[in-house]
Amino acid sequence: MQIGQFSETTRSYSADDLDALADLAGMDVGDTIPEPLIGALFSYLLGVHLPGSGTNYLKQELCFLAPAPLDQTLTARVEITRLRPEKHLADLATTCRTENGTLVCEGRALVLIRDVGA
Repeated sequence: MQIGQFSETTRSYSADDLDALADLAGMDVGDTIPEPLIGALFSYLLGVHLPGSGTNYLKQELCFLAPAPLDQTLTARVEITRLRPEKHLADLATTCRTENGTLVCEGRALVLIRDVGA
């Protein structure tokens, strides 16, 4: 791993996806993508791609700047901004944008990882 390394994933959500979430969660989810679904994209990236298996979330902060519309592709990205090998920690910037480039969410994540390797 190195500073500047990143991983991205894309996903769109439909009205059917929100209906399924509403049924599971027992809540009204409205007509835009709920913030927890966007946060889940970051969890997916951190746990599967970068840093990957064995990653433990220690802290996350997210600032939601714009609504995420239905049926539009979202791109979530995590990027390593700092490595602390002596403590097995990595800091990552997190962003999510719509297909037209609108910044929906930005934030940071701090994770504990097995092999920081500078």
